[in-house]
Amino acid sequence: MSKPLSPVTQPHGSQPALFGYTEAAAIQALYNGKANEEQQKICLRWILESACALPVWPYKESQRETDIALGRHFVGHQIMGAVKVSLSKLQRKEEK
Repeated sequence: MSKPLSPVTQPHGSQPALFGYTEAAAIQALYNGKANEEQQKICLRWILESACALPVWPYKESQRETDIALGRHFVGHQIMGAVKVSLSKLQRKEEK
C-alpha cells in the first residue's frame, strides 16, 4: 500500500523560505568556516529544499509567482549540477 502524499510548505513570491534555530545556526557556522559535517548537510538541505524549493512544483497561478519559483529552481539546479559533475572530466576539460 502506498503512502499518501502530504503537502509541503512552500515559499510564494517575495516570501522568504522559513528557517529555524537549527538552520540559522548551521548557516552561520558555514559562513564562518566552522560548520561540522552535520551542519553542512543541514545547510545544503535547507538551501535546496526550502530556499530553492526543488521538491515543489514551480508552476503557479500567476506568471509572476511562476517566474520567481523557476528562478529559485534554477539556482538549485545549478548547485546540483556542481554536486553531480564528474570532477575528473571537468579537470581534463579545464587543462585543455
